Amino acid sequence: MSILRLATLIRRSGRIAEPAPVAPPLFPGAEVFGGSIQVRFINAGGCNDCAPEVSAAFGPVYDVERYGVRLTPSPRHADVLVITGAVTRNMAEPLRRTIEATPTPRFVIAVGDCALTGGVFAEGYGIAGPVSDFVHVDLEVPGSPPSPDEIVLALRRMTGR
Repeated sequence: MSILRLATLIRRSGRIAEPAPVAPPLFPGAEVFGGSIQVRFINAGGCNDCAPEVSAAFGPVYDVERYGVRLTPSPRHADVLVITGAVTRNMAEPLRRTIEATPTPRFVIAVGDCALTGGVFAEGYGIAGPVSDFVHVDLEVPGSPPSPDEIVLALRRMTGR
């Protein structure tokens, strides 16, 4: 998020955090989480445009934690995997191991065009394929990069908040 956009947001509203919008519909099957999820973020490769947007979603402006979404450093504690970027050949095996280490039920959110289709790198020599070639993707967030608002909305669909 740019400084100009942040300054405009503060000037317009008088505060950084806006009231929560109406809750989105709960993703089918996500009711097992009880309104709170632990997220493991994985950058599998690609252009690296989506990683700052995911980081912004967890920052103080978008504050996705107020909806019961928290980052976890271990895949063994994760309920949801947020994956950005096309899967590179060097990340294929670590991604498989991370997926195997994540307990079920788990959900996978693919963020950005690189994760969905391979993006501009789809035919590159170092690209193994999109995320869907390695794991079932439950929710897709298209864009190159998608805005933090769209990422927050996808995560809110997992909590129902």
